[in-house]
Amino acid sequence: MSPISLDTASNSTPAEAAQRMPTLTLAAALSLGSAIALGLARFAYALLLPSMKLDLGWSFAQAGAMNTANALGYLLGALAFPRLARRWSVGALFGGGCAATALLMAGSGLLADTHSLLALRVITGASSAAIFISGGVLAARLASARPHDAGLVLGLYYGGTGWGIVASSVLVPLTIVNAAHGWQFAWFALAAACAVFAAVAIGAARRIESMHASAASSARSHGAAGALHWPRFSAALMGYGLFGVGYIGYMTFIVALLRNAGMSAAVVTGFYLLLGVATVVSARVWSGLLDRMRGGQALAVLNALLAVATLLPALFTQAWVAFASGMLFGATFLSAVASTTAFVRHNLPLSHWPKGISAFTIVFAFGQIVGPMAIGWVSDGAGLARGLVYSALLLAAGALLAASQKSLRNE
Repeated sequence: MSPISLDTASNSTPAEAAQRMPTLTLAAALSLGSAIALGLARFAYALLLPSMKLDLGWSFAQAGAMNTANALGYLLGALAFPRLARRWSVGALFGGGCAATALLMAGSGLLADTHSLLALRVITGASSAAIFISGGVLAARLASARPHDAGLVLGLYYGGTGWGIVASSVLVPLTIVNAAHGWQFAWFALAAACAVFAAVAIGAARRIESMHASAASSARSHGAAGALHWPRFSAALMGYGLFGVGYIGYMTFIVALLRNAGMSAAVVTGFYLLLGVATVVSARVWSGLLDRMRGGQALAVLNALLAVATLLPALFTQAWVAFASGMLFGATFLSAVASTTAFVRHNLPLSHWPKGISAFTIVFAFGQIVGPMAIGWVSDGAGLARGLVYSALLLAAGALLAASQKSLRNE
């Protein structure tokens, strides 16, 4: 895939490269919003889970419930987004979500009661959804400014989640204290990272919205023209829902699996750091695929690769296998998310982009609600490795469903 995706860059003249750079820089700055929404507010919990589980006496099902609560809030935020978008601009929703998430992350460091933490994770999920969906709409608008770089722009935005993973892989081990509730300090560090990222991302969102104000106004004025027919892309929606169930099982429990296998804290930190770096790099790797595939084929390919990456550490306990799994998973999973925005951009009119992205986000959230508790329940009874096997099977089923989705432009 990478030789195809590199063609545009290798054939561009210095003048063309200079024209591309402002767009790609904006996409990279905007991507710090996805770093907040997923990398810090969602995935950093995997690093906190072993310490919190031990300190608070949780089972794996209870530990998984924390990410389920976050996904429930994410679902509520996704369901509310179309209505909120009629009242406020996507830029305002993006900025509000970033600010709220930073404050809520700090709040997690003040609590040690399971029920209070669950409630806070629900609210954090809702604010994260506001960031992620509005950022996706802004990234799609930015991609339209340079159609030849559309896949790269979308990949940069979603791949920005990797910056959050990298930041958390450094901050969490440094700030967890070996004492009662010693994990609380890590939440404060993550909140500070959210605040720094938010300052950059909100500035980028404002610039993109001002640049594309006329397009946004046109989309609103034509918003009632034609209904969005969900059954036409139900295969892609179901394939993405299974992606949500399968990938979150890996992201929630992979650190616990590696620690249970006897790997040191340094090895686990290196694994998570590699996963984050691979996520950032994924924007370049899959940009050509996102540009060329207009149906569900891109999601199918990515789901299949994720199934392989998830199965590897479940079957083999060597450190090098874990690193190979992390690199493949990191280089793939956020591109699966980007593929749905690319699908919306390829197949739906501009006026339906917010609804289309919200639809995919809703099924994604449903999958993430089911995933952590279901995989946690399996892991409590049969072990973490068995839980990841089930995650891999669900991802493979999602690949088959997505492969059957045709481009709507061909109907």
